[in-house]
Amino acid sequence: MNTLAPIAAGLPRLSVLVAAPRGFCAGVDRAINIVELALERWGAPVYVRHEIVHNRFVVDTLKSKGAIFVEELDEVPDGVPVVFSAHGVPKSVPAAAEARQMNYLDATCPLVSKVHRQAERLVEAGRHILFIGHQGHPEVIGTFGQVPDGAMTLIETLEDAQNVSVTAPDNLGFLTQTTLSVDDTADMVAELQRRFPTITGPKGDDICYATSNRQAAVKAMAPRCDLVLVIGATNSSNSQRLREVAEREGAASYLISRAADIDWAWFEGVATLGLTAGASAPELLVQEVLSRLDERFNVSTENVTTAVEQVVFKLPRALVAE
Repeated sequence: MNTLAPIAAGLPRLSVLVAAPRGFCAGVDRAINIVELALERWGAPVYVRHEIVHNRFVVDTLKSKGAIFVEELDEVPDGVPVVFSAHGVPKSVPAAAEARQMNYLDATCPLVSKVHRQAERLVEAGRHILFIGHQGHPEVIGTFGQVPDGAMTLIETLEDAQNVSVTAPDNLGFLTQTTLSVDDTADMVAELQRRFPTITGPKGDDICYATSNRQAAVKAMAPRCDLVLVIGATNSSNSQRLREVAEREGAASYLISRAADIDWAWFEGVATLGLTAGASAPELLVQEVLSRLDERFNVSTENVTTAVEQVVFKLPRALVAE
């Protein structure tokens, strides 16, 4: 006879598979650290142009420490530090900051900055860029802002890749947003390479290691799950892609910002739950969900580990202790 106290209390069993890697990536860690160190060095307020990362909990936590979030530089008064978000900004933004002699820190993820430099090199080589990404995403806006108007064409879907019209088909390059679906992007890259055999670009795509690793973990976990919960913001591209990956693997999947968003009706008939978090979601929110599950279920947990990440990015020189 099983004498476990939770079962005696009548709690139903639930197996929880927890994906690893999950949550913060090196670029997000660096960006948050930049804001926190700026607050330590110069005191509040420190202004941040756009959400530093796409997570409301992170933004609200930084607000409580003295960060002020604005949409544009003209909302920043003179004489205070300003931080640019991890998603990257058009060249016009630091140029405007320099014109005002502002003390600014660029928290752009180094892997996004790498795409910026690739775009510049392709344009310098006289190539038109087909850029795979999502219209309106800050990273896309920032990358387009690295090159002259008209130097890039946005590709959002496989249909776009099949139908895009170019004036110089033998003089093309391609780049991608860093937070896309690995599988969808591979299909679009393959189609562009089929149509334009001389197109040049990075090896495969520019999807970052963290996006690829988190999707791989979900792919390994989701076939065993009846339901997958992804912790992340609705405006977080990499979080939305995790939810889509889980669905493609046959599991019902929902994106939640934190435990309070859970609809317990989702759990009807669920024996195995998968849990992961987007690259902007802190581990604290994962543990919050696990604690809430413990209140309702007799939970057994298993980590599904597909990679171990040890990437660390350097901080701006202005914040490094001498």
